[in-house]
Amino acid sequence: MKEKEIDVISLLEKTLLMQPQERLEEIGTVVKVGDGICSVYGLQKVVFGEVVAFDKGGKGLVLDLNEDFVSVVLLEGFSNVVELDIVRRTEEVFTVPVGDCLLGRVLSASGVPIDALGELATTERMAIEQTIAGISDRQPINRSLETGIVVIDSLLPIGKGQRELLIGNRGTGKTSMAIDMILHQKGKNVICIYVSIGHKQSTTAKIIHKLDMNDALDYTIIVDADAKETALSQFLAPYAGCTMGEYFMRKGRDVLIIYDDLSAHAIAYRELSLLLRRPPGREAFPGDIFFIHSKLLERAGRLSVALGGGSMTALPIIQTQGDDISAYIPTNLISITDGQIFLDASIFKGGNKPAVSVGLSVSRVGSAAQTKAMKRVSGMLKLELAQYQELLAFAQFGSELDKASQRALDRGRRAVEILKQEEGCTYSFVDQVIFLTLLKENYLDKLDLEIIKTFVVDCARYVHGAHKDLYERIFQREEITPEDLILLKKAADEFTLIFCQA
Repeated sequence: MKEKEIDVISLLEKTLLMQPQERLEEIGTVVKVGDGICSVYGLQKVVFGEVVAFDKGGKGLVLDLNEDFVSVVLLEGFSNVVELDIVRRTEEVFTVPVGDCLLGRVLSASGVPIDALGELATTERMAIEQTIAGISDRQPINRSLETGIVVIDSLLPIGKGQRELLIGNRGTGKTSMAIDMILHQKGKNVICIYVSIGHKQSTTAKIIHKLDMNDALDYTIIVDADAKETALSQFLAPYAGCTMGEYFMRKGRDVLIIYDDLSAHAIAYRELSLLLRRPPGREAFPGDIFFIHSKLLERAGRLSVALGGGSMTALPIIQTQGDDISAYIPTNLISITDGQIFLDASIFKGGNKPAVSVGLSVSRVGSAAQTKAMKRVSGMLKLELAQYQELLAFAQFGSELDKASQRALDRGRRAVEILKQEEGCTYSFVDQVIFLTLLKENYLDKLDLEIIKTFVVDCARYVHGAHKDLYERIFQREEITPEDLILLKKAADEFTLIFCQA
């Protein structure tokens, strides 16, 4: 009692002296708590997205502002929060650590290391909400991001700074394709960020192990919000990963970020919104579901030279049901991104992997993101594949085809064989140029379908070994001149003789 009297007396003394107090602290009181969300009364000046602290420990994020109270989603220590607890403003927004020390680490959505490798050696932090660069602060996307996957680099090229959607049913190879893209960036000075949302811990652990075994963790950051995490963690994870990537982009570096997957992210946000009593819309998603994905993906791009010229390429993954790309979330993301790569379940079951449907896939950046060498050899490939699919439908009905149609059908089969690729196996753009040159110059016409892939891969290895100057010249110039084409055909003739004799 005496201590309280002393406190009151000292407070009166400060008031009577008419001196300004050092700092007025705004506090609130928890009036309701449940399902990881609490209602707080008394925080009159708190702002949306601000972090608040509870006296008993733990923090929360303000995600809803009402006239009489604010709704706070608990970040940590939510089991200790009860009614009448005191809540204080921090006047800070949610931030995550950034810097080179994050490379090779596995982090939670809050930026806390979860890989048992010790604390992060950085004090630099960035807010997960950043101002998006305007049109004048960007430059055209015309540099190729080599994925090592033939069907993508030749038909659906991805440029540095592009947003390309990976879409398909469960179990069609979306994640495997994304991980192969990360593995292919080794030695290419590209920072990779993999954001795992709503996956099982065992699935994420396998991915981390695969990256580690292939020395890919040296240039990769893993942000993990697995299935056991709260809806808030799953909601914040892609923004945290994006902020980490944006740090490198502003330093003039190239970044590849993969969101796996935004279906789980949308479901987590729907759960949060329903708990916050927001009115549901189509499929019970809140009205701003489009906005939360657009503000995330718009942060990808290629900055102007004045801002360092860095880029961030976003590859969001979305899961469909029954190959239905007209559902709510898939159509939202298709409209936001610069194209989509559709993985077809029927193609996958037919044994053609990667199971990319060329007809339903598109890259809106197009050949602007291809090297000159790739443009030269891949120009007619998409048309040939389209003709093949059309003729294949006729052939299934037993229709008699003329010689020209039979040749187009046969050529299409050989093109499909070239585009087949095993998981974990990627090729440089020079190898891919050699593959397509062999097809274009009719070197594959007399070969059996079963040996075509072996032939083109071994031929590329032969050129790399026996004609290294030619290989390096194409690699450095990113172009194949008429003289180079003559030399390449000569090397192909040599290899064909060796291959036939073997």
